Formats: sequence, structure tokens, C-alpha cells
Amino acid sequence: MNRPRWPHHRHLSLNLVRVDLWRSGRRILHELSWRIRAGQNWVLQGANGAGKTQLLKLIAGDVWPQPRPCTQRLYLWCGERSAEPQGVKEEIAYLGAERQDRYEHYRWNYRVTAIVGTGLARSDVPLRTLTAVERMRVTRLLRRLGIDTLAERRFLALSQGERRLVLLARALASKPALLLLDEPLNGLDAANRVRVLAVLASLGRSGPPWIYATHRLEEAPAGATHLASLRNGRLRTGRWRRGATPRAALRRPGDASARQAGRAPRARTALLGLQNATVWRGGAAALRQVSLQICAGDGWVVHGANGSGKSTLLATLYGDHGVANAGETLRPGHSPGLPLHEFQRRIGRVSPELQAALPRALTAQECVVAGLRGAYGLDGAPRAAERRAAAAALRRAGALRQARRACGDLSYGQARRVLFARALAAHPDILLLDEPYTGLDAPTRTRLRALVDRLCAMGQTIVIATHHVDDWPRRVTHELELDAGRVIYCGAVRRQGASRGRRS
Repeated sequence: MNRPRWPHHRHLSLNLVRVDLWRSGRRILHELSWRIRAGQNWVLQGANGAGKTQLLKLIAGDVWPQPRPCTQRLYLWCGERSAEPQGVKEEIAYLGAERQDRYEHYRWNYRVTAIVGTGLARSDVPLRTLTAVERMRVTRLLRRLGIDTLAERRFLALSQGERRLVLLARALASKPALLLLDEPLNGLDAANRVRVLAVLASLGRSGPPWIYATHRLEEAPAGATHLASLRNGRLRTGRWRRGATPRAALRRPGDASARQAGRAPRARTALLGLQNATVWRGGAAALRQVSLQICAGDGWVVHGANGSGKSTLLATLYGDHGVANAGETLRPGHSPGLPLHEFQRRIGRVSPELQAALPRALTAQECVVAGLRGAYGLDGAPRAAERRAAAAALRRAGALRQARRACGDLSYGQARRVLFARALAAHPDILLLDEPYTGLDAPTRTRLRALVDRLCAMGQTIVIATHHVDDWPRRVTHELELDAGRVIYCGAVRRQGASRGRRS
């Protein structure tokens, strides 16, 4: 693997001294001091809402510290010191959920080559045609990340994991002086997680310094030199010591299968399904002749590599995508001619696309009330009964403390808990969960997994798409494995050994 070379004098150093950061009347960072030097690679950890993303945005020059005489934000680049990000900002590459969501929000649906090329020009959107040399450079980056086959695809037709890989290629294309990575492995399958970590490790000490924010310390890249822990707005720093990082015990679907085996057969009431469904997105078939039937009380897990069609499948079940001729979406009890909206009110949904689409100005409580009404926004003030229902749902999801905060002011993990509450508030017939634990710290993942397990035990019908085996519900009953839009397996959950080689 050829390693990119960064001129050592272009590495950026940074001093933060007694920094306070306030957002919407809340202090996010408190008296924070941090020195980042060339040759240092930092792992940044902290709970949801601790301020990791805001800290990275402050370093990137996107937000400003509270002005105080004792506060300093000093950049050292090319032998010059600057207290302002101007002139330095374009040398910092940032990759995170908020940047990825911007493409969805603004409908920046350019081809992959053009988007990675914006890293060369350091612009948000393509400003000119790439030269032959630049196209070769982009191609090499895509090949290193294993996504060269996506070069001519449209960005918004990609899976969430594929989008993340494209934006990592874009960040690396700029040859940044400092690389900021906010949960970069979110949405990636096992093979791509390994590939990304290898690419970061290949940068070596000659590459740019990086800051890698994560909730999973076991997934930190080789080459990390320092650890920074953020709690209650304060930062503790020290040397990185890679050791036996605690790992969540993997729950074995085979065990769940064994528990189910001793139960008496029950009558199965069909709720939703697909028959010979082919779905086209961006000129390519995202699903090919998929058939499945989801019955009351089922616990389905959908798995497969990035780009296999998992998110498209869940979105098709919800009704966001139509099925090509000769296929059909089956909605028992929903008469032809009735608005699809009426059926969708029976479905609770958690997905990255839905989270990106929520109005940022709504409070968490208003977001849940809007979900009760089957809408994104509000057409009137919440009624007393709606407020009570929203409070109950927020409490179940561990988000009641955020009830009065605007969604735009929440961390990604906090917003995900609110999205869970929105999905649960109306007591839906079916829950569609697309990578639901992405961006969550370990305690919150544990809490929400336990919530999903309780719902399954109570007979809630669930369809969950995930890359992590330990995210499978304990009472999973069925699994669907996809590869390039085609069904590899569809049926009762297999024991661990039957599909271990394919799971991601």
C-alpha cells in the first residue's frame, strides 16, 4: 500500500487555553486547555452530550469560544502563529455525521468522483472539471478505500456506510494539515471498518496529526499516541496505552434460536411484506427480486455488507421507495386507494435519513409530538395528552432531560435517543430500526438494546438492520442476509456457526 506523503512543515499544531464554549445558553466546554502537536494522534472519548463534536468544530474554526481575556485558541502552521482560523481553516479536514447530513439536506447529489475532487479544491461543491492527473489521484484514493466501483455513482443513491467512505476519501484528498474524525466507523461493515483503520494506520507518523472521536475504544486505529477524555465540559489528557479494552459480550443469535425452539407454534398474522420486489435507485438496482413476510411478534435482523441494500429495504417497507413492475409491497389491512400516510402511522422508524430531516428548531418534546401526528413539523401547539405521551416516550428512551432543548442543539447521540422516543410514542405495530445504535456511547447503547429486548419479549414486531452482531436482539426470530441487493438467506434465524463467515 502506497502511503501518501505530507510535508512535515505543513503539519499544524494547536493550543487551546482556558476555553469556554456556550451553545443556546448552555456551557458545553469549561476552562478547557489542550495542546496538539505534530506527530501526535489523539483518541477523543466522552459520553453523548459531553461536547466532543462541538470541540472538534471549535478546532476546525466552525464555532467560536466565549470571548475572555484569558482564553486562547492559537494555531501554529508554516512557522506562523494565528489566533484566528482564517488562513488555517482550509488546512483542516473534518469528517462527521453533520457534514454527511449536509449532502442530504442540500441535495448535493454529485457523482462520487466529483465529490472526492472537491477535497482537492477544498470546496463544498464541484467548481470545475477535474484534470486527468486529479482524476487519477481520486481513483487511487477510492481504490485504497475499496470503493473504486462507486466512482460514477450518485452520492445520494449510496448507502450510509458508502457515503462515509466517500467523504473519508474527500478528506484525505486535501492532504490536510490536521485530520478531525468524528465517529468515522459509524455505518461501516466489518470489512470496511478494518480497511479504514488500516488506511489511518498507514498514514504513520509522517502523516498529519489526527483526532479520532469514538465511543468504541476497541476500534481505535493503530498509531494512536494520546488519549483525551471529555466529561462535564472538562478535558483530561494522557498517553495512549493500548491494552485489553473491555468489549461487550457478543450475544449469539443461535442462543435466541434455541430459546424459541421449545415454544409452541403460534398463529402468524401478516403485517407487512414484499413479493418479488426490485427497487431502482440512481439508475442501479438496489434490491433484486426480494420476497419476505413480516408477521406480528417477529424479530427480524437484516444484515450484509455496505451497499447490500439494507437501508433501501427498510425504506421500501416504510413506503419511501416504489417497487418495479412484477413486484409488490404487501400491506394487509390497508385498502387500495387509501393514503399511504395512514399505513405509515402504524410504523415507528429510526434511521439516519429521518434524523437528518428533523426540523432543528423543534424541541425534543415537539419532535415526539410531531411523530404522534405522523408529521415532521407541528401545525399547532402540543395538547396536554400529547405532552404526557411525549414525556413517557422520552423517559423510556432516556431522553426526558432533553425535552425542552432544540433538536439542533443536541449531540448526535442525544438526537438519536429522541428519535427512539418519536418512534415509540404512538405504540406502533412495527418498528423499523436502521443502524439504531450508531453514534451512541456504551451506557446508552446498553440501555436502548435492553429497551429493544424488552419490546421483543412483549411481542413488539421489529425489523433491525445492523452491522454489529452484538446489536442483534436477544429474541430475534428471523434473519435476512443481503448481498448486492439479492437475498442470500431469508428465514428463521440460523445458529451462530451457520452464517458466521458472512456476518459483519
